[in-house]
Amino acid sequence: MSARVRIVGGTWRSRLIDVADIPGLRPTPDRVRETLFNWLGQTLDGLSCLDLFAGSGILGFEAASRGAATVMLVEQDPRAHAALRRNTEKLAATQVEIVRGDALEFLTSTTRQFNVAFADPPYRQGLIERIMPLLDKVMLPGGLVYAEAETPLDPFAGWHVFKRGRAGQVHFHLLERTTST
Repeated sequence: MSARVRIVGGTWRSRLIDVADIPGLRPTPDRVRETLFNWLGQTLDGLSCLDLFAGSGILGFEAASRGAATVMLVEQDPRAHAALRRNTEKLAATQVEIVRGDALEFLTSTTRQFNVAFADPPYRQGLIERIMPLLDKVMLPGGLVYAEAETPLDPFAGWHVFKRGRAGQVHFHLLERTTST
């Protein structure tokens, strides 16, 4: 482990989690997380959350810290996956489940549904564009999707960007459905 990141709110406020030393891994900065959870509301009591491309898992751990009933972390890299397991144990985060696998494959095969999904995939691979259509079947009515990208996102079929911000090179967005499914 070469770095640590601080949980900014909730039960585990100020607790540090370890981040695996993996090229390209970019934990969401504190300021961006504070803005995101202001948008979502400070508590996520009873909600089910999905953290795709979990990496450090900081978005999922923030959600769990703020009362989410379940948090599913999906991560393909074995080093990041191992760090997620250690952090889950260190926090005694019984509401956190970890899946080692590809986010796209997870979305096509899961039968679970979620209130909130976090998507912060590797940049310049077109992954946001590929996952948005797949999120339709896993999001509960009224579900929200948080997405980080290297450029501002355009609207996706069935989704509307209703909040957006920028911090340095990071563009972050909160999306809601435009139609009921």
